[in-house]
Amino acid sequence: MAFLIPSHRSRPADDPIFALNTEARARAQAGESVINATVGSLLDDEGRLATLPGVVEAIRATPAAVGAGYAPIAGSPAFLRAVTADLLGDRPESKWVASVATPGGTGALRHAVANFLEPKQTLLTTSFYWGPYKTLADENDRELAVFRMFDHRGRLDTSVLRVALEKQLRSERRALLFLNSPCHNPTGYSFDASEWREIRTTIEELSTIGPITVCLDIAYARFGAQPLVGSAAQGIAPLAVMLDEMLALVPKALVLFAWSASKSFLQYGIRVGALLAVHPDDDERRRIQSALTYSCRGIWSNVNAGGMDAIARVLSDSALSAKVDEERSGSVDLLGRRVARWNELAPQRGLKYPRYDGGFFVTVFADDAFGAAERLKAAGVFVVPQAGALRIAVCSVAERDVARLVDEIAKATAS
Repeated sequence: MAFLIPSHRSRPADDPIFALNTEARARAQAGESVINATVGSLLDDEGRLATLPGVVEAIRATPAAVGAGYAPIAGSPAFLRAVTADLLGDRPESKWVASVATPGGTGALRHAVANFLEPKQTLLTTSFYWGPYKTLADENDRELAVFRMFDHRGRLDTSVLRVALEKQLRSERRALLFLNSPCHNPTGYSFDASEWREIRTTIEELSTIGPITVCLDIAYARFGAQPLVGSAAQGIAPLAVMLDEMLALVPKALVLFAWSASKSFLQYGIRVGALLAVHPDDDERRRIQSALTYSCRGIWSNVNAGGMDAIARVLSDSALSAKVDEERSGSVDLLGRRVARWNELAPQRGLKYPRYDGGFFVTVFADDAFGAAERLKAAGVFVVPQAGALRIAVCSVAERDVARLVDEIAKATAS
């Protein structure tokens, strides 16, 4: 007798990335020389999980009664104010925010899917995307559609985005678009200023057809470097470039931000994130706030109270915030050295990959990606295969191992 509903009976028991990580760690523990470039956690060059001491200090200083107590359903007001200030600063749009705390950025993305699409409607994103986007859509009885991410020049294909977005609007009368930049997961690509401007123009022009919600997944943004190709914004932080263009969409489109402490503060386990929605109309913003709060109650009830307290203090205490910023800068430099080494060696071995300015991941194009991944595993190198490409978590690879990583990928993809 089958008790599971039919649509859930064949679901996999484990996420494929975590399964690969488990296999890689087991082989390393057995004494094998392994490069594990699977899971998106920043490790130092000795293989230890990188942390920011100021954040750890704030977590340890959280009063026991705060950590043990229930948080408000929508999240603690101090935390939500601090996140809004962290993202928007003193921009006028900071007064137009509806927000809720979520368990990591994943919770924020879940709320976007569930509240801005009807069941059976379709989430739109780039052809290379973080695998759980599909899981979130499926779990919420929504579909997933993609548009080709790169054109023949290796740039974001905004012309194909326009076609896909218009098709979505005309068929379903609304659209939800997920964009992941700076430091796109899985390609490492960061949109430059001209690409953001083209996205803005496309959304503005198509907004007359129906409501467009654009959800900006900014989990990796603090590790980004501003691309200079096609950009007149040299020297400006990539997050600021994105904000300038995307906030200009309001109120023609609803702009959401999926904010996460997991990467920005190197605290994956406390599961603290937020969804921010920017809209200038008071009544519409109240309706959005109510819907998001209702979803919180119906899915997880409330978010880690101690984690919110700690992150709020990190963001709000000027001395502690400066300390953490300096510590994060060291982590950005650590990752940057690996990125530079990759960009030095990978072209020499003929690897084809998108522009990679910074971030946890890079993607190597490969016709036989799944076969190449198996050949790499045999050589003790673990990466994540997907259709037409290999996702490489440079964040977890020591700088001294980048040369071996590049060499093995070149050999595996040439077979």
